[in-house]
Amino acid sequence: MAGYISGDTRKVTTHRLIEMKQRGEKISMLTSYDYTTAQIVDGAGIDVILVGDSASNVMAGNVTTLPITLDQMIYHGKSVVRGVKRALVVIDMPFGTYQTSDFEAVTNAINIMKITHCDALKLEGGEEIIDAVKKIIAAGIPIMGHLGLMPQSINKYGTYTVRAKDDEEAEKLIRDAHLLEEAGCFGLVLEKIPAELAKRVADELTIPVIGIGAGGGVDGQVLVVSDMLGMSNGFSPRFLRRYANLHTIMTDAIQQYVKDVKDSDFPNVNEQY
Repeated sequence: MAGYISGDTRKVTTHRLIEMKQRGEKISMLTSYDYTTAQIVDGAGIDVILVGDSASNVMAGNVTTLPITLDQMIYHGKSVVRGVKRALVVIDMPFGTYQTSDFEAVTNAINIMKITHCDALKLEGGEEIIDAVKKIIAAGIPIMGHLGLMPQSINKYGTYTVRAKDDEEAEKLIRDAHLLEEAGCFGLVLEKIPAELAKRVADELTIPVIGIGAGGGVDGQVLVVSDMLGMSNGFSPRFLRRYANLHTIMTDAIQQYVKDVKDSDFPNVNEQY
């Protein structure tokens, strides 16, 4: 199958994402956590690669995103950046690295940028972290915001249900979105909120709004790569579309390998020296 983008090999920048919104071109975004996957995702023509703190779940098997450390995110970030030529690479700042003080937030943000060579960072929250956002941007680091369901705050929510369904929370989300844009964020992720609300935010902002479980009225979409490739069968939210069933493909291949080894079929005479 031919890729959607075949000739445009220019590096994606924050400015280009804003241009894409202005001309109505949807933005594609996927997560990656390692060099090999990042090479494939980038080569397929994705616009933005998110090194998400979802690595805590996908790569380490944790129940939440909270346990992943700054050093672990830097490790994953460095691995991804090495595999990417075109996509904009955004790294999540993990829980506890920007909430305690603006000084610590800027220090950690600078370390991530210097060590990984990524293009931008993503932070969860609105008014509560706006001073840290402003300070990091003032240091010359591009920031993508994240509102709606914020996994780093899951213990406060107590559930992964849809957010901003009531008027009060919806109005706060809209205020926070404008605050993040005014602070200088180049983009915003909206997670698991009503589609009508997400469209309103995207229409009101001049920066790109990327949705995950936020409907089709936003400027782009993001999914976790292992989810959309069907590498696990235990996570099936309404917003997830599986584009492959790698769990079955990989299981079948490994079972065949086991059989071939047990039957002394592998290696054969052409597979040895």
